[in-house]
Amino acid sequence: MDVKKIVEQLIKKFGTTNPFMLANLLGIMIVYEPLGSTYGYYSKSHRIKVIHINEFLSFQKQYFTCAHELGHAILHTEENTAFLKKKTLFSTDKLEIEANTFAVELLVPDDLFFTNDSSFTIYDEIKEKGVPEELVNLKNIDGKKI
Repeated sequence: MDVKKIVEQLIKKFGTTNPFMLANLLGIMIVYEPLGSTYGYYSKSHRIKVIHINEFLSFQKQYFTCAHELGHAILHTEENTAFLKKKTLFSTDKLEIEANTFAVELLVPDDLFFTNDSSFTIYDEIKEKGVPEELVNLKNIDGKKI
């Protein structure tokens, strides 16, 4: 599965990298609820796709969680995913790696790696978008992981 290509097609079609806007444009409901230590999860019931997000997370963490769960909604449409918890964020499970890759490709555009603006780093961007630094290695530039 070429996750990067899927993300690029979505961005081209809808003209945004904002996961909340993409979910809305794709008819995917977003529900905010108290989930304890769980960041969020994706579910589908009766053909209705829903992204559940912990209402107590910071906006940056909600942003990343929405992107991750959007990955599940697009890549794993028929799967009701396990809860994304802080301790499982770095899971080795194939579905979780694909959803994390989707989120990183969506939220960390390639052009960040080719800018001459030395005052703004890749780490500034990922912090702003809530992407955990440990997941930056999922980013694919010109067919290579960084």
